[in-house]
Parts: sequence; C-alpha cells; structure tokens
Amino acid sequence: MKNSMVKHEYILFDLDGTISKSAEGIRYSLENAIKEMGKPVPDLSDYTLYIGPPLLDTFLNVCHFSKEESVRGVEVYREIYNTKGKFVNTAYDDVEELLAKIKADGKKIAVCSSKYEQFAKEIIDILGLSRYFDAVCGSNLEGDRKDKKDLIPYALKALGTTLEKDRENAVIIGDTFFDTKGAVQTGIDFVGANYGYGDIDKMIEAGGKVFADTPLEIYDLI
Repeated sequence: MKNSMVKHEYILFDLDGTISKSAEGIRYSLENAIKEMGKPVPDLSDYTLYIGPPLLDTFLNVCHFSKEESVRGVEVYREIYNTKGKFVNTAYDDVEELLAKIKADGKKIAVCSSKYEQFAKEIIDILGLSRYFDAVCGSNLEGDRKDKKDLIPYALKALGTTLEKDRENAVIIGDTFFDTKGAVQTGIDFVGANYGYGDIDKMIEAGGKVFADTPLEIYDLI
C-alpha cells in the first residue's frame, strides 16, 4: 500500500452539512410535519436549530411539543421525508474526490449520522456514493442510538473494531457542536466541516480545534 497522508484508520463522516446539502428537504419535511400536527410553525430560517440535533430533540426544543407530541412528530416527519424530503439532496462539491482519495489509501470509512439509519443509507445511494463507504450508521426507531456519543462506538463496531481498541485511530468529521461533543465524549479526534450548516463558535466552545473550509481540505487534516 502506498504511503498515506491520512493518519487515522477509521474515518467517520456526519451526513447533513458534511457530505450532503440537505437543508431544503429537511426544512420542507419539518414544516409540513408541524402543520399536519396542527401546530404553529416556528421560524425555521436558522438551520443550526434543527440540522444536527436528534430529531426528537428538535420537536421538543424548537417546536416546543410535549414528549408524546414529539414522538408522533418524529413519525409524521419520517413519513414526509421518506416520500419527498430525502430526494432534495446533493453532495457538496469535491466530496466524492475526497472520499475516493481516502478509499484509495485503504482506510475504513463510515457515515455516522443521527438521521434514521435507513434514510441515511438511501441518501448515500441517491448521492451515488455508496461504493466509498464500508458502513452507513444512523439512529434507530427506538431512540436509544441518537446521540453521537452512542453512534460513534456503533459505527466503529460496524467497521470491525471497537472504541476501546482504536480510539486513537479514529476521527469524526462534522459540521455542528453535536459532532464535536460526541468526539470529546468518546475521546476520538474531530475535524469541523466549516462549510456546513453549523456554527464554528459553538464547535470551538465544545472543544473543536481543527477545521476545514472545503471538503478537500479535510484530507490533510485527518
């Protein structure tokens, strides 16, 4: 194998705002789910409020639904997203070139997203990027795998290792402080995608130190 500039063996990518430009599809699905629930639609112009956090938390904290309403809101959202929202997706420029370079180096690559896992897999297929990923990992319907601190060990297991064994050989790339927080909580490295939807100041506050302004810059940082 040729010498690689990539020092990590296990590369985890967030999906929305890191690999895919998905804001419009998410906003459409959320807005229509809220309307279907008969609730007033809050100001959704700030994507950082609902792209990145677990979906249940969005209904609780952004829409101010009760716990029971939020659970139902997630179900309605997923119905709408499955038929319309997931198709409003494009990959960021040069993401495929980045993935191809990492893959050529023989590294293991996974999606590590709080999005429902089946949707994450379908979106990677829609984007035509499936061949670059060894695993696509996301949340489950039960809601016990929605935070990055739980998703990171799950993704590493899907890549054939464990957090305990390869903590120092793993890195996650993401665009929100939820990704940063998950990296800090699990002790793996983090690279911020400063071209995504998140707030760099919040990522720095959460412990982020390394940032890329374009997808191709990521290669030299992992």
